[in-house]
Amino acid sequence: MNIVDIINKKEEGNELSYEEIKYAVDGYLADEVKDYQMSSLLMAIEIKGMNIEEIYNLTKVMIDSGDIIDLSSINGIKVDKHSTGGVGDKTTLVVGPLAAVCGIKIAKMSGRALGFTGGTIDKLESIKGFNTNLSKEEFINQVNDIGLSITTTAGNLVPADKKIYALRDVSGTTEAIPLIASSIMSKKIASGSDKIIIDVKVGKGAFMKTLDDARLLSKTMIEIGKRFNKEVIAIITNMDYPLGNTIGNSLEVQEAIDTLNGNGDERFTKLCLILSSYMVSVGKNISIEDAFDEVVEKLNNKEGLNKFYEFIKYQGGDINSLEFGKNKIEIKSDKEGYLTDIDTLNLAGFINSLGAGRKDKNDKINPKVGFILTKKINDKIEKNDTLGYVISDSDIDINNLNNYFIIDSKNIDEINIVLDIIK
Repeated sequence: MNIVDIINKKEEGNELSYEEIKYAVDGYLADEVKDYQMSSLLMAIEIKGMNIEEIYNLTKVMIDSGDIIDLSSINGIKVDKHSTGGVGDKTTLVVGPLAAVCGIKIAKMSGRALGFTGGTIDKLESIKGFNTNLSKEEFINQVNDIGLSITTTAGNLVPADKKIYALRDVSGTTEAIPLIASSIMSKKIASGSDKIIIDVKVGKGAFMKTLDDARLLSKTMIEIGKRFNKEVIAIITNMDYPLGNTIGNSLEVQEAIDTLNGNGDERFTKLCLILSSYMVSVGKNISIEDAFDEVVEKLNNKEGLNKFYEFIKYQGGDINSLEFGKNKIEIKSDKEGYLTDIDTLNLAGFINSLGAGRKDKNDKINPKVGFILTKKINDKIEKNDTLGYVISDSDIDINNLNNYFIIDSKNIDEINIVLDIIK
């Protein structure tokens, strides 16, 4: 067996065996298969695809490349939530406390982000003192004590996926559904939770551009979950526009607090309620209607907010330490009409250029910078209305940023935040 034969076999559109997939992945992890060879195989997978058996085998090989977290010492059903990523996605900071205060055990491993803005860990690290690097014992003890813990990957989980993911990022294979599905599910299964809710983003600001592709990815991950005896529910959500009113790490933490305090953006709050309701439903084996009522009650009576504060304090964070850039630069409209679209990716790219995100895994995040949106889709806009504010640490050229806000003479039919739910 050799890697060239395996590449050629997939380039011809043939099914790879478990042994061939294992040979390629293990060889790459051991530096016996070179970057250019694995890049060729990834591109062949992108073009020719994989069937469900191949995707399952790829997932299994990546899981077996490292540790598997044993959460059996945590009492009750463990529920995880994952998002495929989006601009302004701070849902974990709201959903986690709401589900935990309803009695769900959430042992969540999150990461830092490349592109867009920061990941969940980046946002939490904008809180001074917050410990994102818990030991396995600290991690498990905290879940047993307060029901919620979020840490960077504990142990050596799926090292093969880490190495392949980095190569995908520079080889133009980030949108291949077999590679996305196996990457997500290998991490989620190795993390040890019993049930998994996945927020699959679709739209201009997501990897999945079409609803059909989002559904295919969802069904693929659900099938992989079944083969590992994990219940998976995929909630497909709109990512044409930023989530909530803020982009940037400290700003998004503050927005999460505002949301838990009952003052959140309507669409963002709705998404958080739906995601946490499904976590409660599968975790307590109750109807989604009963779970929704329970979550809404915990939001309204501020128990979710109190759980957030408890979680931050337990991991050493000082919630009063959030810092924001000293400059607040107003972005004004140069025309009148209705706000019908936002160039989400370019807006996020601009915010990243200020330091809110990273291009390289070693780049340092500036948690203070970001953007505050003051208008929503279909709002009536007058000339010189404020569209938002850039928050920065220095004087910057706003570079015709108002061009990222599309203003038309007629409003549009709004797209629901939740587009489909697949079980």
